[in-house]
Amino acid sequence: MSKALYRVYVVELSKRVFTENAKFRAANPQFNGVLECLYVGMTSKLPKERFEQHKTGYRNKKGHKLSSNLVEKYGLYLRPSLYNHIDPVLTRAEALEIEEGLALELRRARYAVWYN
Repeated sequence: MSKALYRVYVVELSKRVFTENAKFRAANPQFNGVLECLYVGMTSKLPKERFEQHKTGYRNKKGHKLSSNLVEKYGLYLRPSLYNHIDPVLTRAEALEIEEGLALELRRARYAVWYN
């Protein structure tokens, strides 16, 4: 059995997240309202499949919610142009590192970004 590949993905969020969510606003003091609000995540699934899980409030077999409340409520669509240049990786740890790096890079570019 082949080992799962992990991918990083980006979802554009409605700008309402910035006005309605205090934690999101506090995490993004650099945001000037011009660029978009984004969510950066990583998954062993295809980004499209993972986005659908977020939007439907997906729970695993044990009943644990695996979707982000922010993406479920404010997620608009995937932004492949912001992540297609990133190759899938073999370990979850690598993917988490890349996820954080991309999120911080996008914040430096003045996007408002949430990641876990």
